[in-house]
Amino acid sequence: MRMSKKKKLINKEVDLLKKYTLKDALEIQRKYATKKFDESIDICIKLGVDAKKSDQAIRGVMKLPNRFAKEITVAVFAEGKDAENARNAGADLVGSDELIEEVKSGKINFSKCISTPEMMAKVGTLGQVLGPKGMMPNPKLGTVSKDMEKAVGDLKEGQLEFKTDKGGLVHASIGKCSLNDEQIVNNAKFFYNEILKNKPSSSKGIFIKGIFISTTLGPGLKIEESSVI
Repeated sequence: MRMSKKKKLINKEVDLLKKYTLKDALEIQRKYATKKFDESIDICIKLGVDAKKSDQAIRGVMKLPNRFAKEITVAVFAEGKDAENARNAGADLVGSDELIEEVKSGKINFSKCISTPEMMAKVGTLGQVLGPKGMMPNPKLGTVSKDMEKAVGDLKEGQLEFKTDKGGLVHASIGKCSLNDEQIVNNAKFFYNEILKNKPSSSKGIFIKGIFISTTLGPGLKIEESSVI
């Protein structure tokens, strides 16, 4: 594959084997970021876990201190009083059987969804549609709930989902290039500390094995752990 001019320039000017402080890495990422759109800034942490073992897999949600996500459209599968509460909480779409049929037909006009516990038997039939998109309601993520004010509010405020992949890596977007360095650093530190809080008791040895920062089109840079503590 032919290497782009930008890629050649990065390889020439940036030491990809070196560990950088988070602030130095952000300076490099901004230098090579495109002006055509607001690139995401992503963090990747390599963990000392065996993600194939269920007791070492990490999954959860958090709300970063500095929000950057685009407007989030929330759908709620609910009936009766729960449906009314969902509308009052600010849900964009609320329904039961008719909303389920829309989703089955491929019409998904929302970015996140919530279900009441009572509706999950029916919502479970949407697994093949919502599952691959990472949109299936899950009680561990707070998206199977009767507390509509909290569930809808958390999603609207940019609640971030995280989980380890098969390689023991956990990824997340922690900002956009339009945020200032202080906001991104605070988000990175918050993310790092939340991951530490979720360390499985069965994980032995070094837990944080590596931290990397990248942008949508930029290089992946190794980060000194001391700069995100």
